[in-house]
Amino acid sequence: MQSAIGNRQSATRIGSVPYLNSKPLIYGIEDRVSLHAPSQLAELLHGGKLDAALVPIVECFAHDEYVVLEGASISCRGPVFSVFLAHRGPLPKVKKIAIDQASRTSVLLLDVILREKLRLNAELSPLPSYDFEGPPDTMLLIGNPAIRFRTTRTDYQFYDLGQAWWELTGLPFVFAAWAIRPSASKPGLSAMLLRAKRAGVAHVDEIVARETEFTAEIRRRYLTQHIRFELGAEEKRGIATFRGLLQKSNPRQPVHDLRYITG
Repeated sequence: MQSAIGNRQSATRIGSVPYLNSKPLIYGIEDRVSLHAPSQLAELLHGGKLDAALVPIVECFAHDEYVVLEGASISCRGPVFSVFLAHRGPLPKVKKIAIDQASRTSVLLLDVILREKLRLNAELSPLPSYDFEGPPDTMLLIGNPAIRFRTTRTDYQFYDLGQAWWELTGLPFVFAAWAIRPSASKPGLSAMLLRAKRAGVAHVDEIVARETEFTAEIRRRYLTQHIRFELGAEEKRGIATFRGLLQKSNPRQPVHDLRYITG
């Protein structure tokens, strides 16, 4: 069954992230998808080495040659669990934040939350190490490393950026979506990606059972309570609101309107 979903798309170059939250979006087409960090995906797509990629939403703002697939995303409506500030002291007193730079979307979301919600002017610097031997007091962490840290450390508090966005706007936050290069994509690509997503959502129990990182309870809770996989009208409103806040913070930086495509 899994190989049948994408058997006519062998020549299509597709990229995704190597995180648990992407597994339902590539169900059945795993052998046709290369895995990369979010920032690497953006470079490969922009360089023409991929036809479609599950990229941070800000990459779609930056490049107007892409179309964004409706109906599939990595998003949340409230706590996302895997994107947060880990902090030891009170947040209002934070002066420096070490950031995981793997996703520009999460970094820019942090910037919006600091400015619009927390009213903080903290210095941001790259996270020096991922071994967490003597980690900084305040860090932005994302993805699987964030989940590992959150579920094993009791000496930090966690400020969830998905929840912060929900409190600020009352809208979903879209972290990543399928960006497609129209000039390079093959016929049926959009439909194939949506079929994979529908199959993945329908087979979450199988995904939870076959994955090995974290406990089954954490995997199930994450994929069924925290991460959402739709991209509909409300998600579009969340994207537009985020885009507007980015323009507000840096009016000289081009932030393109998104063009959407249906499957």
